[in-house]
Amino acid sequence: MPLLKLYIDQQVLHFPEVISIRSRIPNVPVSVVHSSKEVYKSVLSSDNSVQKGKTILFLTRNKGAFIKSCPGTRSYTCCGYQILHMGTFCTMDCSYCILQAYFHPPILQYFVNHDDLLVELDRLFLNKTLSRIGTGEFTDSMIWDNWTDLSDLLVPKFSKQSKAVLELKTKTVKINTLKSLHHNRKTIVSWSLNTPRIIKNEERHTASLSDRLRAAAKCESWDYPLGFHFDPLVIYDGCEKEYASVIEQLFSHISSENIVWISLGTFRFVPALKPIIQKRFPKSKIIYGEFISGLDGKMRYFKPLRIDLYRKIVSYIRAYAPGVMIYLCMEDDEVWQKSLGYVPSDYGGLSKILNESAAKHCGLNMA
Repeated sequence: MPLLKLYIDQQVLHFPEVISIRSRIPNVPVSVVHSSKEVYKSVLSSDNSVQKGKTILFLTRNKGAFIKSCPGTRSYTCCGYQILHMGTFCTMDCSYCILQAYFHPPILQYFVNHDDLLVELDRLFLNKTLSRIGTGEFTDSMIWDNWTDLSDLLVPKFSKQSKAVLELKTKTVKINTLKSLHHNRKTIVSWSLNTPRIIKNEERHTASLSDRLRAAAKCESWDYPLGFHFDPLVIYDGCEKEYASVIEQLFSHISSENIVWISLGTFRFVPALKPIIQKRFPKSKIIYGEFISGLDGKMRYFKPLRIDLYRKIVSYIRAYAPGVMIYLCMEDDEVWQKSLGYVPSDYGGLSKILNESAAKHCGLNMA
């Protein structure tokens, strides 16, 4: 989706990152603003603020922390992930995207005070414990390479240490920047995967399944470790057969030994998202399944349905990769036990399990 407008916070107007970004999009109209409210007002004036927000880029400073803990909940097992908060929103348009309801208004916002970011990373790298950090919680990790040097900044930075791993999550095939970067296997490139039906109907402006897998194979050829995320798994007639086909295609492209982890999570949504999906995606049927209110207030598939689907997906994966690390996103011990045959606390907790897999594949120092 093309950019139609660039807003720049006057406080960062002369930052090197801003000058570089402006040179890459010279034909996009620019407005310098003194307050974010000026930007938000222009978006909220639209009848479809979500859609308009995807065409506006706002360059500003992150006034809070760049590194934050993943917003999990005590009701479900959290993986201990950390978020590198360098921007918000996305140019793609998935019906189920929580960002439609999370930000008000949702807008492409990129933080250019990279000196502060680098200071936080240096402090993090001094920790004795391992860290798993991702940029894909509030955005897609790779869309920013259209306009910025973000990957050029982060990947070499992580390559020079051994206490943290960076995960870049995407639904795109914008990987060319990664080819020439020195990564030392400290960056995991990950793709969200789904069936072609879900990609076509619910993930507008994203890359096709086959294109994602070909891009993953290229990254493997460049010696990057890989991750894959089946989240959200969507239940519909015939979904098991179609997910089995996705997994077959995955392992026809990728070596199982190079996969750091595969996560599974079924479709869940906050109640406020339902009317947004109904309005913006009137043909979507994903919100009309057998849902109950979960312990975190999100609508979730009835637990036996989730367990049944997890079991099948796990069996499909294990047929190709018996030893690959599989974990569940935001599920309780009962679901873990019935789906995977164990609970994370049996092995020291999910964070420990994932850290060990990262150390094994990425050469991290566990000491």
